[in-house]
Amino acid sequence: MDNRINKLASNLLKHSVKLQKGENILIEMLGTDCSDLADELIKQAKEIGASTEITITDYKKLKEFLLVCSEEELKEYAETDLEKMKKADAYIGIRSANPRELDGIPKEKMEMYNKLYQMPVHFEERVKNTKWCILRYPNEWLAKLAKMSLEEFTDYFYKVCTVDYDKMEKAMDPLKELLSNTKNVHIIGPGTDLRFSVEGIPAEKYYGTFNIPDGEVASCPTKYSANGYITYNTETVYNGITFNNIYFELKDGKIIKAEAGEKTNELNEILDTDEGARYIGEFAFGLNPYVKNTMGDTLFDEKVAGSFHFTPGTALEESDNGNRSNIHWDIVCIQTPEFGGGEIYFDDVLIRKDGRFILEELKKLNPENLM
Repeated sequence: MDNRINKLASNLLKHSVKLQKGENILIEMLGTDCSDLADELIKQAKEIGASTEITITDYKKLKEFLLVCSEEELKEYAETDLEKMKKADAYIGIRSANPRELDGIPKEKMEMYNKLYQMPVHFEERVKNTKWCILRYPNEWLAKLAKMSLEEFTDYFYKVCTVDYDKMEKAMDPLKELLSNTKNVHIIGPGTDLRFSVEGIPAEKYYGTFNIPDGEVASCPTKYSANGYITYNTETVYNGITFNNIYFELKDGKIIKAEAGEKTNELNEILDTDEGARYIGEFAFGLNPYVKNTMGDTLFDEKVAGSFHFTPGTALEESDNGNRSNIHWDIVCIQTPEFGGGEIYFDDVLIRKDGRFILEELKKLNPENLM
């Protein structure tokens, strides 16, 4: 076994979910390429004195089910997994399947799946009532996304996933405090001039306790405050559809115009899922020093150093503006010079330029200081 698997499993159990003796942990495998990590998690969980349960989800079989299932059958499926989640004190989800295997499922079926399964099982129960962490796992699909060989991607994976999160956590404190005490944010960049308020919304830091890889400080615009326009400069995938160059125009918090070239219709269909889908549920800085470009996978992409994401849909519980939706879509904009640069102001004070923090108390978050 790769010794790095042992270290990763230990970090997940002891740092991410802080598993304790007598607790129950649910380990979910999406795909089977990650079976060696799942085996190591079970072994170490037993050494801690915890009980384990494991579930395996095959995306091909899930697609076959969703194509033909009735609403009642989907509810029964959700109830079974909801009961498992309710018994869990901790949850680790290892995703080694290709989500694009779900391509071709009709929009109405995906909406039904998000509403009847994802919302009750994951957003309502897992997120609110368990200690949880989600990660990808090296496989041929992810390597192809990253335009690397599997060996190259595996080395990259362990580098970004085992960054010094304790060091990162301490460096995040000044940004969390500053953002929590900020009233207004102004973002400028190519195709972007956006203003919104975060007054009264608490900021939060994420350093390997919910996602691996990790590295974010997040807040949220007050629901009706965002005005202006934003052009995202990275590829993003939602419901199996790949989008590029998404453009939003916002008025009083709501996305009133949305374009994505030939995918504009599909984009607006997603934003019409419900009333909350056209409002923003998160604003966050990406801070992982080893993630320098997007690869079409949100869990990596939202952590890009020098980036921010501005998220249509439901708000996070930790930074809640009251918006609710069946979607939460982290779309990334990178502001490093290679991507056209950009500026972010807090209460008219420039705090980051071209992806680098310029305030003295924030400079520890620049990539060279987190490696």
